[in-house]
Order: sequence, then structure tokens, then C-alpha cells
Amino acid sequence: MSNKQHTENEAPKKNMRFIIILAVLVLGGSAFGITKYIHAQHHEETDDAQVDAHISPVIPRISGYVTDVRVKDNQVVKKGDTLIVLDNRNELIHVAQMEAALKAAENNLSVANASTSASRANVTAFEANVTTANAQIEAAKVTLRRATQDYERYANLIKDHSITQQQYEQAEAAKLTAERQLQVLIDQKNAVIRQASSASSQSNATALQVNVVNANIQQRQADLDNAKLTLSYTVITAPQDGRVSKVTVQLGQLLQAGQSLFSVVLDDQPWVVANFKETQINKMHEGQEVTLKVDAFPGHEFHGKVASFAPATGSRFALLPPDNASGNFVKVVQRLPVKIEFAQNDQMVKELRPGMNVDVDVHIN
Repeated sequence: MSNKQHTENEAPKKNMRFIIILAVLVLGGSAFGITKYIHAQHHEETDDAQVDAHISPVIPRISGYVTDVRVKDNQVVKKGDTLIVLDNRNELIHVAQMEAALKAAENNLSVANASTSASRANVTAFEANVTTANAQIEAAKVTLRRATQDYERYANLIKDHSITQQQYEQAEAAKLTAERQLQVLIDQKNAVIRQASSASSQSNATALQVNVVNANIQQRQADLDNAKLTLSYTVITAPQDGRVSKVTVQLGQLLQAGQSLFSVVLDDQPWVVANFKETQINKMHEGQEVTLKVDAFPGHEFHGKVASFAPATGSRFALLPPDNASGNFVKVVQRLPVKIEFAQNDQMVKELRPGMNVDVDVHIN
């Protein structure tokens, strides 16, 4: 009888304990649900997010054999640091050839300038000869005029036998000699004029040749600059400050122009790309505050702001974008990449690496 009473007394206690536990669970669940609901009204969250940063590929501009590798995996480099050196013997020979060609062109310019000076001197000399010929012609004209006057006077005197036949013939011979001398001087002047014209044409041609030589010098200088530029490409340097990835280049390896060797993760401000569902972005806009939690640093809370929205969903940038116009259509919620920038005053940002997973919480109100 006592055992039956004891069992009857234990039943209400168990019922009361169950009710209390159930009430606690209901209240806890309600509180959690209300908290989540209130939070959801003021926040948009996603765990589809990663840290991103600028990554610059190291690509040789020319082909060549590797003679030196000066970096190791994960090494920190500064802008302009030498990463890889290629065999430059062919490029050095090419530079020497272009320097010799430039020197030859410059020497040709000196020769052309000397020829131009000589041609101009010849033109000046011929012009002086023309002036001299003009003076001689004027003197010959005076002589001819005097001889003509003497001849005409003697011709009148010979008629009345005032002079001898010999005197008349001498006057006639002097007149003919003066005429021939004048004609000779005129012919000489014409020859000098033709020579002066030829010399002037030669001088003009030589002057044009100087222009051609100057153009050739400019061409040779451009060839030399190009050869030096190609020579500089045999030393591959870091494009910016950063940290190199895994270096797979070996000594003696033949590199091809445009071949991607490895990458340099630039040492600038990283950011986060969060892929939000299209149903989440209706209340989001640029400038909203963001709380970030990186899996690699669970004890640290990062802060940032919404910087920009992608112009299209992620599926549009896929290698094979989906074509909903073909096949059976199944509606799939799309995700839009959102760029989030970190706060500038957080020193832990320097420890982040591209590809790290991030939990993103955008404060929409």
C-alpha cells in the first residue's frame, strides 16, 4: 500500500518537471526566434564570401633561357626587385649592332654637311665668276665701241686717201678682234652661268641628302632604343610591392614571351566579394556598414562598408552561362557579387590572404 502511494506521488512531480522543461524550451525557442526575426529586419547575411586582392601575373615580354632565379616561394618583394634573369647575349650583340649603325649614320651626316659646305662654296665661286665675266664684258664693249669708232673714221679717211691702206686694215682688224673678244666673254659668261646653276642644283640635292641622313639617324636611334628596351626585358622585375606565389621556374628553362610564370599578390588594401541572393539586395545600397568575420581569425571582428554592386549576376560571368531559353526551365535564385571594403584603421587586415572565407553581415538600417 505504501509503494502505491509513493508511485502516485512521483507522477505529479514528473509531470511538473516535464512542463517546466517544455516551458523553458518554448520560451528559449521563442526568444531565439524573436531575436533572429528582429535581427533579420535590420541585417542581411551571407557566408558565400571571400577575401580578394589584386594579383599581378609575372609574364616575360621576350623568349629566352633562364640564367638566374632570385626569388623563392612566398617571398616578399618590392616594386622593381629582380625576379628572374634571362640570357642576354643576343640582345647585347643587337645593341652593339644598332650603336654601330647609329655611329655610321652620324658619320654620313658629317660627310653630307661637308659636301653641302663645298657645294655652297662652289656656288659662291661661280657667282663671283659671273660677276667677273660681266665686268670683262663691259670692258670689252667699251673696247669694241672704240674700235668701231676708229674703224668708221678710218673708213671715211680711206676714201680720200688721207690714210694708208695698212692703217685702214689695222682699224678693221682691231674692230673684228674686239667683236670676237666680246663674243668669247659672253660665251664664257654663259658657261659660268650654266656651271653656277649646276652647282646650285648640286647644293640643293646635297642639302636634301642631309635631310635624308638626319631621318636615317632618327631611324637608327629608334632602332637602338628598341634594342636597349628589348635588352631590359631580359631582367624580369616585380610590378608592385607584394608577395610572390609558388615559383616553378628553373635554371636553364626556356621561357616563351607571354607565358605566365607565377603571380605577385600586391601589397595593397584587400577587399571582400560577397555573393548575396538577389532577394537580399533590395534594401542594400553603397555606404552601408558591414560586420565581417573571417574563418581564419575567429576571435576578431572586422568592419567595413558596401563599396559597389556587380553589373551582372555571377552566372553571367561563368565560362558557360546558363541559357534559360533552351531545355526545361527551372528557376534558380541568382547571386549578385557585392564588393565590401575594410575599414582603414584595422591592422589585422594586413594578415588577410585572398581566398579566405568570410561571414558577412550588412547593416541595412
